[in-house]
Amino acid sequence: MRQSFRGRASRTALRRLATGAAVLSLGLVTACGGDDGDDGASGGPTLEVWIMEGTNPDAGPYVAELQAAFTERTGATLEVQFIQWADAHDRFTTAMAGGELPDVAEIGTTWAPEFGAAGALTDLAEQIEADGLGDDLVPGLYEAAQVDGAVYGMPWYAGIRSLMYRSDIFAEHDLQPPTTWQELREVARQLRVSEPDMIPFPVSGGSEYGLYPFVWGAGGEIAEQTGDGQWRSAINAPEAVEGIEFYTSLATEDGLSVAAAETWLETDQLESFQNGDSAMVINGNWTVNTLIADDPAWADRIGVVPVPGQDGGFSPSFVGGSLLGEFGSDEPELAWELISMMTTGEHAAAWAEQSGYFPGQQSLLEEVQQEADPLVAPFAQAMLEAGASLPVTDRYGAIQGEQVVQGMLQSILSGDRSAQEAADEAAAAMDETFGG
Repeated sequence: MRQSFRGRASRTALRRLATGAAVLSLGLVTACGGDDGDDGASGGPTLEVWIMEGTNPDAGPYVAELQAAFTERTGATLEVQFIQWADAHDRFTTAMAGGELPDVAEIGTTWAPEFGAAGALTDLAEQIEADGLGDDLVPGLYEAAQVDGAVYGMPWYAGIRSLMYRSDIFAEHDLQPPTTWQELREVARQLRVSEPDMIPFPVSGGSEYGLYPFVWGAGGEIAEQTGDGQWRSAINAPEAVEGIEFYTSLATEDGLSVAAAETWLETDQLESFQNGDSAMVINGNWTVNTLIADDPAWADRIGVVPVPGQDGGFSPSFVGGSLLGEFGSDEPELAWELISMMTTGEHAAAWAEQSGYFPGQQSLLEEVQQEADPLVAPFAQAMLEAGASLPVTDRYGAIQGEQVVQGMLQSILSGDRSAQEAADEAAAAMDETFGG
């Protein structure tokens, strides 16, 4: 049952209010299926669900099992549509304009504040509290769904970045994975000498996510919320700049990266690792399955540790992933039943195993960690002990779209700006978007 983001008014009324917008979303409406109130094949109500595709493995088998289990439990039918991630944001905004939204949908964490502010998403705080789930959700992912006391999505699955290294190369040269920032620098310097044809540690200027652990690890923040609820940049504060300087100095002062990496995306960095060109990279837990699927021998060549802390421990790393949101369903109890099934217990564990991501339920994540798989447990440990979230505001999504942090990195790596100068410029750009 497609729903209006304006609440639970009838579809007929909403169509009368938004006839022009509905014309724009005609293709989407047609693709989504039957009319409001139609009974599914089970004879009960039908829930419409959007699931993303494009970066995840084939979700078909998982969805088929979920549909059967949901119908058996509730008597309702799930009508599932797969949406490409690249197209999804526009599909949602078009559906909002036309009053034609699914009952439940997968959304990116950075979309929750935006869609919540637009009135599209239902606040799930009451349901989460009633089921006693709040203390059992991965903090970094759960925090990303919270805006001003409302919870605009339930954590479904998550990923985190850690330090991946060539364990075979380390063993050959009797090297240990770093446990501090200085050790990271020293190990990379040794690799530069021992493996002159390899890049010890590429500093990717086209990706923001490799930087964040060093900003947070130095005690800095990307942005902070003021007493009046507004956001202001903190990227140019002394602690943040300390982290920026360390990260970029690995390239600019120590020569541990290459000039080409100034514009590299994470995908370029991973390709360099996969091709045997890089010895250490910061990348995500989902990439391990990709490497091993391409060549099983990678299982004996990869090592993983959380990004080391400045003087020990771990540097926080961004927890990204997906939430499941309810878009004002006319069947709120069924919608919550589905969300609960997908995000907790056996169905959550099954999707995590199939996808290579981590479950959003902390108790399930702890089980993964306890399995002690050397290529999985370090990522799980990082998520449990050092997961962090980006500023929870729709305006940070705009800042990411403007690639403010990447621009800052590239200006430092190219030598055009000092870390402080580049951070000051980035802070001004952020504050303009924040409205400050």
